[in-house]
Amino acid sequence: MAKQVTASLKMKIRGGQASAAPPVGSTLGQYGVNMMDFINPFNEETKDRMGQMVTVHISIYDDRTMSWRVVGTPTDELILAALKVDKGSGEPNKEKLEKKLNQSQLSEIAEAKAADMNTDDIEAVKKMIAGTARSMGVEVE
Repeated sequence: MAKQVTASLKMKIRGGQASAAPPVGSTLGQYGVNMMDFINPFNEETKDRMGQMVTVHISIYDDRTMSWRVVGTPTDELILAALKVDKGSGEPNKEKLEKKLNQSQLSEIAEAKAADMNTDDIEAVKKMIAGTARSMGVEVE
């Protein structure tokens, strides 16, 4: 018999730096799971991405066990890193950032995100990333 999923969670955590402090401890604690069963393996798997924000999807089952998978660095984080800025525009439809995302940066981000997307077509991935950039107030050249 298959296990019943009681919760599906998504969290953004810095790679290699998960701890029992919030958000990990408070989120997992409310479901009664052993958070160290997540923290130690997560830190081990993401130590090569130390300090980078990564998204992790966690499924918690009715017998208080869990499974999880690391999706990768969020697209907005990659765009901000490529442009070397701290944040996007507060009003992207009115106020644009001075820096623009060029095609080589777009291709680089698309290759990094291709494994996380639901397509193998790199041009489709570029369009998705360009849409995210536009929603942040970043123009694409």
